[in-house]
Amino acid sequence: MIQLPYSVLELAAVNEGSNPREAIENSLRIAKTADQKGYKRIWFAEHHNMPHIASSATVLLIQMAAAQTQNIRVGSGGIMLPNHSPLVVAEQFGTLETLHPGRIDLGLGRAPGTDQLTANALRRDHIKNAMNFPNELSELQNYFQPKDSSQKVNAYPGKGLDIPIYILGSSTSSAQLAAAKGLPYAFATHFAPAQFAMAAEIYKNEFKPSEQLKEPYLIACVNAILADTDQEAQLLSSSFFNMVIELVSGQLRQGLKKPGEIHGLINHPEVEAAVNNFAACTFVGSKAVVEENINAFIGEIPVQELMFTTYIYDIEAKIKSFELLSEVFWG
Repeated sequence: MIQLPYSVLELAAVNEGSNPREAIENSLRIAKTADQKGYKRIWFAEHHNMPHIASSATVLLIQMAAAQTQNIRVGSGGIMLPNHSPLVVAEQFGTLETLHPGRIDLGLGRAPGTDQLTANALRRDHIKNAMNFPNELSELQNYFQPKDSSQKVNAYPGKGLDIPIYILGSSTSSAQLAAAKGLPYAFATHFAPAQFAMAAEIYKNEFKPSEQLKEPYLIACVNAILADTDQEAQLLSSSFFNMVIELVSGQLRQGLKKPGEIHGLINHPEVEAAVNNFAACTFVGSKAVVEENINAFIGEIPVQELMFTTYIYDIEAKIKSFELLSEVFWG
């Protein structure tokens, strides 16, 4: 049994032949399952202009999930800050915290979560905003501070609320920012594992304590697909691997496909190498196999929490995977 907090990253993936409503309803079922099975938090990711992802209105999904659960923390993994005004983010999360006190997380990222054309449609001067990410982060943090009579613009709700902020990233620059700000750091190991070791080392070595956090707190997000048998898990994982194959080869246009044969594109050496790099931190198998592999992973790079994302076509099999995963931690 693994003695670490464990959490969920949910993207509301749309299955091939399905629709966004079903994807969102499935995400809410995952939130309820995670709440019942002892997961620490569930975060929803922000993506735009992607027909196979239904989590563009991230704040709305957070509200829906928080309203239908009891104990689990609910938040963003993350809000892509260059897409938004810091004041609007403060007001939105201030409202969420007011409605669900002590249960809201604010994870922030610098990437757009989409292509540059869409990013510009979301917020003008997006590239400039991304370059200004540290200053916009400071502005956002200031909106949550207790009221200062000299401050002319305030976030209501939001002012004076204790909403923990997390820095998300997939590079060493995000690790440096999280360390300098004294904030918890969540690394996107589920799609960018190559820089994880270096980013983790930088974060821990350069960390400066803050009011929010006295010691480094590192979360690694990884992929996990579990079933009763290794063979069943391998079959379920074909949906995920076919998605990755199409993604790295620029052919991802449909939703998550039913499990079956692996796409023939995998036979191209450059595609195979890209898929192996993308999915290097993906755990597939029975409980025993996944537990052994996770223990090996955290044995190499210690973390304070593991977060799991799961691409499985069938919602019942996906729920079963999260239930089995909880047994790896709960016992």
